[in-house]
Amino acid sequence: MPILSDEFKEQVRAANDIVSVVQNYVVLKRSGRNYMGLCPFHNEKSASFSVSPEKQYFHCFGCGKGGDVFTFVSEIEKIPFKDAIEKLAERAKIPVPISDDKEYNKLQYLKDRMFKINIDAAEFYHERLYKPFAKIAQDYVKKRKMDKTVLEKFKLGYSGEYDELYKFLKAKGYTEKEMLETGLVKQSSKGGYYDFYRKRLMFPIMNVNGKVVAFSSRKLDENDKMGKYVNSMDNLIYHKRQHLFGMYLAKLTKENTIVLVEGNMDVISLHQRGIDCAVASLGTALTDEQVRILMQYGKGKKIILSQDADEAGQAAIIKSIEILDKFGLDARVLQIDDPQVKDPDEYIIKYGAARFKKLIENAISLVEFKIKMLKNKYNLDIPADKVKFLHDITKVLASVDSKIEREIYVDKASKTYNISKDAIYAEINKILYKNQPKKEILEKKIPKSKVENQEIDENILKKEKMVLYLLINYAEEALEPIKNAIQLNDFRDETNKKIFDTIISSNEINKDKLLSIISNVEDADIQSKVSSIMLSDYEIVSSQKAIEDIITSYERDKLEVRKQEIIKKLENPKDLTPDEEKTYYKELKEIIEKGKKR
Repeated sequence: MPILSDEFKEQVRAANDIVSVVQNYVVLKRSGRNYMGLCPFHNEKSASFSVSPEKQYFHCFGCGKGGDVFTFVSEIEKIPFKDAIEKLAERAKIPVPISDDKEYNKLQYLKDRMFKINIDAAEFYHERLYKPFAKIAQDYVKKRKMDKTVLEKFKLGYSGEYDELYKFLKAKGYTEKEMLETGLVKQSSKGGYYDFYRKRLMFPIMNVNGKVVAFSSRKLDENDKMGKYVNSMDNLIYHKRQHLFGMYLAKLTKENTIVLVEGNMDVISLHQRGIDCAVASLGTALTDEQVRILMQYGKGKKIILSQDADEAGQAAIIKSIEILDKFGLDARVLQIDDPQVKDPDEYIIKYGAARFKKLIENAISLVEFKIKMLKNKYNLDIPADKVKFLHDITKVLASVDSKIEREIYVDKASKTYNISKDAIYAEINKILYKNQPKKEILEKKIPKSKVENQEIDENILKKEKMVLYLLINYAEEALEPIKNAIQLNDFRDETNKKIFDTIISSNEINKDKLLSIISNVEDADIQSKVSSIMLSDYEIVSSQKAIEDIITSYERDKLEVRKQEIIKKLENPKDLTPDEEKTYYKELKEIIEKGKKR
């Protein structure tokens, strides 16, 4: 991996405003000088995640995570610190310095070759689709009513019958190792090489930048023993959790919606008929990474879920919307109004784009969808079923946090199912107040810091944070007097001690440079602590007085500790010589005098 200089890091940090970066992952709302949102690192219902555009730090007052833009990307993407810097460099179009690490360069070269193999393979498959021997694929394409424009747009293709792709890539100069890494070519037990995909319709999978990273395939030959749909396995350049089929096209839509469907064919069919905002989740349940892609490239848009009409598809909708809701996205469920139609592809072919757009407009919320699903379980003409239905829907309504939103749904349920609002509210209140503990102050209990398994007094921690706050924000005034008065061993909390040591060792009095030095320390505890300090407001009127006061406080504490040590020694005069006893009394008197002056 290249050694990244401090200058390079600063260039990357300066080019990536933290609010702009975080907004790709979290829905933020302005709150005074800062932005607030739901924390992406733990589940919460009330926003405690704060981002400061002024200080370029984030901090969650719920779980304690915090840091700068590098820390955020490293944590949210679950990647090493250096990878986060490189990712942000790529975002800002800043070239990463060339590495002198041979192993790293070899890995980068292999990844580059894999991308090139995928591009060449996609062209190879696509060209074969129009050849006479691809009749089985051509017949399928016609049957699914796909025109040439959409075939070109998505680069659909037809795979070889045995080793045609292998020979094609070999002739291009690719090595067997490079081909095997992509998963497009396999090695037989006898040592020969053959194509993994044979006699199948091929769908190139592209990342959001339109680069071919993998392939999906559809069975055409009845003798094919592989599954109906088979996708590339995860490898060096492809992780299915991090991609959405069709997103590189859907990100360009002018619609105010993104339609999330189940299969590749649904995406292609919708795009062909003018619904250019459709994407699919590549045969996996919707992941956090995919939701972040939707947030980044579908910013401000409604997410419309349109899954297959079978039981599995409907269950997937609930899971998907709950994930989308967790990230604060406006998610709706599209309801196909023909029970004989099983998926969006079939519907749009049968009824056309205009009617499908009407379904998008009339998409319902998760609450409405859950109630509708419950209704299908019961016969509401039977009193016993209606009672069960009432109990079930009140559980759904009780889970709605917003009182206004809940009232709207209660009103609608009351009118739709002819149940009095009083009856619904009575059941909701039973759920909300069942086993509710006595009223307590809703404050998160943050565990006290510990040193050598002993709890540290909260007042000590506050003083340590104040020292660090002054050293960071008023370094020019605070560094020398604090360095002369407060020592490393005066700190009890280990993380605070590390931050203090970093600051004092740097001897830096420029705030921006100092924060840069601290930010480059790859320690999550340090970054969280610094972000907490930076986003705190100590309301300091006079920095000089604050510095004097904190030094005085530490000196007073040291005197008190020494005073208690002397008193303890004087309690056992038999263990002391007359001279020692005299010296201790003299020192004790001096300490008491100093204490009066302070």
